[in-house]
Amino acid sequence: MDFNQEFKHPPINTGDWFLTILISNIPLIGLIMLVVWAVDKENNPNKSNWAKAKLIWYLVGFGFAMMVLFFVGFGAFLGFFNNFGANEF
Repeated sequence: MDFNQEFKHPPINTGDWFLTILISNIPLIGLIMLVVWAVDKENNPNKSNWAKAKLIWYLVGFGFAMMVLFFVGFGAFLGFFNNFGANEF
């Protein structure tokens, strides 16, 4: 690796990280900006890798939420039909 190429992107300072995290926590704009930071080739590679990791965590959380909703919905569906006709007098 070329010595000059190694230091092409300076370290991200605390203020930049503060703004980056603030923007990424805005509901819809943050998701869009994470995608932009993840795919931008001119961006700092540290910020790009961080955005990619955060998007992966969002996908893991979304998958977990879908599994929970599936099992809760399936349980409610079975519970509805299990008690169907049980209230006969």
